[in-house]
Amino acid sequence: MSPDHPPGLDLDRLRALLERERPGLVHGPLTGRLIEGGRSNLTYSVSDGVAKWVVRRPPLGHVLATAHDMRREHRVISALHPTSVPVPRPVLLCEDEEVLGSPFYVMEFVEGTPYRTADELLPLGPERTRDAVLSLVDTLVELHAVDPVEVGLADFGRPEGFLDRQLRRWGKQLDASRNRDLAGVDELHATLGRHLPNSPAPAVVHGDYRLDNVLIDGEDRIRAILDWEMSTLGDPLTDLGLLVMYSIPLELPDSPISTTASAVGHPTPAELIERYAARSGRDVSAVSWYTAFAWFKLAVILEGIHYRYTLGQTVGRGFDRIGELVPVFIEHGLTTLQEG
Repeated sequence: MSPDHPPGLDLDRLRALLERERPGLVHGPLTGRLIEGGRSNLTYSVSDGVAKWVVRRPPLGHVLATAHDMRREHRVISALHPTSVPVPRPVLLCEDEEVLGSPFYVMEFVEGTPYRTADELLPLGPERTRDAVLSLVDTLVELHAVDPVEVGLADFGRPEGFLDRQLRRWGKQLDASRNRDLAGVDELHATLGRHLPNSPAPAVVHGDYRLDNVLIDGEDRIRAILDWEMSTLGDPLTDLGLLVMYSIPLELPDSPISTTASAVGHPTPAELIERYAARSGRDVSAVSWYTAFAWFKLAVILEGIHYRYTLGQTVGRGFDRIGELVPVFIEHGLTTLQEG
């Protein structure tokens, strides 16, 4: 299949659908390409030579529909678009699998850069890097300030017992990929369970909020938050804990996991926590728990990847070294709880 007709994207059927559902939107034949970098769902850039859009669909041959819920992603960006939270403008949701072989949605294409590594931030310099990361906190505060009821998301999740369910869910994920001893992982899981904090009022939670899931323009403004596949209604401090975790340098040479935390000018975890607390008004005294939970969650995700690698089910480079990172994440989680 040619680069302009990537797998999973039938451009003729897509154009016919858009012409029928959004007359006047498309002005010519469509071309498309797969946008690299997505962790799970497939993302394509589509153009008619005049305008550009983005198509999101589940992976090819996906099985678990609940894990790739296009309706859910489309719903949350549709609800947030009229607010101050920067999200792409939704164009269309299609649940007819005859068009592309699975449900999908179309949204506007937003210009901007997702910064994935410290090296990519180098051209910005220390001051602009600092401003970009601090704006990440400010935008998170805006997201968490949205009233779910007012935007029609009152039933978007089950906030009651949210942390307990999350902890049990990731514990089950760990059990599903156990094929070696991992020192400290059961202790980390159990300690998190014994010290569950009291959640603040529920908010719309992104679930994977970090610098490479936002698009930043040439003036260092966040133009759009992307990848809403893990979003729900729950404890907003889980987003903060994850953001803090990603702001701690791993200090591992040649790590297969890239972060921006070691970039010159990157704010410290303490600065991010303080800024979030000041701007949101929330009590962040339990942030160590949320950060340790983020370490645990990422350890489980990485162990799952390592498990698939041992079974020969991964494709590409770098997977052979994922396994050695898992104990590091577990150790960070335990240390964070002890220091907290």
